[in-house]
Amino acid sequence: MNDQRPVVIIIFVFLIGLVLLTKLFMIQVMDDSFIKRAERNAIQRVVDHPYRGLVYDRKGKLLVYNNPIFDLMIVPKEFQVGDTTRFLELFGITKEHLIESYQAARKYSAVKPSTFIKQISTNDFARIQDFLIDYPGLFIMTRSIRSYPNPIASHALGYIGEISGRQLERDSSGYYVQGDYVGLSGMERFYEDELRGKKGVKYKMVNVRGVDKGSFKEGEYDTASVAGHNVNSSLDMELQKYGEKLMMGKTGSVVAIEPKTGEILSMISAPFYDPNSLTGSEFGKSYTALNALETKPLFNRPIMATYPPGSIFKIVQSLIGLQEGILTPETTFACNKSLVACHNHPSPVNLFGAIRNSCNPYYHQAFRQIINQEVSSNTFKDTEIGLNAWREKVLKFGLGSPLGVDMPNEKKGLVPNSAYYDHYYGNGRWKYSTIYSLSIGQGELLVTPLQMANLAAIFANKGYYYTPHLIRSIDGDKNQIPQEYLTKHEVGVDAHHFNMVQDAMAEALYGTATRAIMKDIQIAGKTGTAQNPHGEDHSVFIAFAPKDNPQIAIAVYVENAGWGGRAAASTASLMIEKYLKDSISRPALEEYVLAGNFIY
Repeated sequence: MNDQRPVVIIIFVFLIGLVLLTKLFMIQVMDDSFIKRAERNAIQRVVDHPYRGLVYDRKGKLLVYNNPIFDLMIVPKEFQVGDTTRFLELFGITKEHLIESYQAARKYSAVKPSTFIKQISTNDFARIQDFLIDYPGLFIMTRSIRSYPNPIASHALGYIGEISGRQLERDSSGYYVQGDYVGLSGMERFYEDELRGKKGVKYKMVNVRGVDKGSFKEGEYDTASVAGHNVNSSLDMELQKYGEKLMMGKTGSVVAIEPKTGEILSMISAPFYDPNSLTGSEFGKSYTALNALETKPLFNRPIMATYPPGSIFKIVQSLIGLQEGILTPETTFACNKSLVACHNHPSPVNLFGAIRNSCNPYYHQAFRQIINQEVSSNTFKDTEIGLNAWREKVLKFGLGSPLGVDMPNEKKGLVPNSAYYDHYYGNGRWKYSTIYSLSIGQGELLVTPLQMANLAAIFANKGYYYTPHLIRSIDGDKNQIPQEYLTKHEVGVDAHHFNMVQDAMAEALYGTATRAIMKDIQIAGKTGTAQNPHGEDHSVFIAFAPKDNPQIAIAVYVENAGWGGRAAASTASLMIEKYLKDSISRPALEEYVLAGNFIY
């Protein structure tokens, strides 16, 4: 009995195999219903692209929303076209486009869908949809493009576009494929992960003519897309609109910050562009045209342009001198114009008077005392040690390195150290007379407009700042704001030193920026005129208001507009009034700024 067991197992396996082979023979040879069903239908995997998150301003007003567009997809192996002329006319393409797109799709995959015609408008889709049944291998995929109800804040909000090959190579998440859209600049790029959402997939049955035969297995394997998170930005839409109106036809920057939070209220880069122009099928053409303009409207000046800060840097010098005990409010110097040029004002002056009158010779002499403290008997070495020690104090004010704003490509500016001058002049071959222009914010010192606005926030806060940022909440939840934007940064200067400085800044308007004065709102500010070897000087102004309860800190930089008390101070004053009072009571000043004739 035991000897027969292997035989029984072999017979059993043989019978099962015989049954399976018979069934397979019947399916493949005798019964052609499966072949016909396979010919009639195919499973098509369609990616369900999510709606990108919306963007609102700080008051809940819509800044960015989505509009549907349609991509015509092609599966090369299934694609058939009879009358080529009719096809080209119907879809509005050239024969070259047809050949190139088909070959590119086939090179990618003969059986997988790829994009044939991108970003078809709603009107064009309505015109062609009834004819798709005539062209096997073609189907529509719905996407969305960004739209802007108010064409403002183009540099801050950014734009989206098709992902590049290089970006695909760097994508470690595996989320993106060729043809996907991704944030390329501004908030769109920085908050890409939050805004993009999550893709879904639908499997459907289609016949060889491309007709939808319904879901595969009743949608058992389908997954729904998840819309991106909505973002509440810190921008004030009305303030942004008004600022762009004032900067129309000019070149420069305006950055306004809420001092107590670091939230950016307005970020203007002039000249600007209509963000709606970088959407849809005309993206490539519009981008090329904008990029070719000499005015460089795509250049994000608030975070990428670097300029000498000019006289506004004298406030930093004053605070460092006070903190180090090198200066006191009573420290007095003569306005010695043989040292450096200056405008006419009473002389000598103490520190308050130096700030009020923006006295260049005062800071020439004060800076020498800060730098050369005779810690070394070697004059060159003494200057080197003093410069490096001074630089470390300046860096605490958020200068010389990127602040960390939630935008890509922020520049760091420049606060030179001894190695910088060693490189240009040789080790031990430079001294204070080489670098004295730093005393008044000129020379090699460079800052961005965002850093200038942050300085104004520091002066308003009496010694601290929060990293400037454009995010206010995500899906209404402020707890999702990155921690780095909630961290207070101290600049290393005691708060009591700011009292006199604030008073002097408020008084300075009566000396250098009378146009900025308002009767019912006290502004503390500082003008600057940054030297420009290529033409007219640049107009600079920083301020905060109200002086005793600061709610807005602002920096205005108008290129080739001359004296800071004109273009920049006037623009800043109007912006402050607009934000604090929601109206303008000085139409003559507004007309002056809009006209833009600042150097006459």
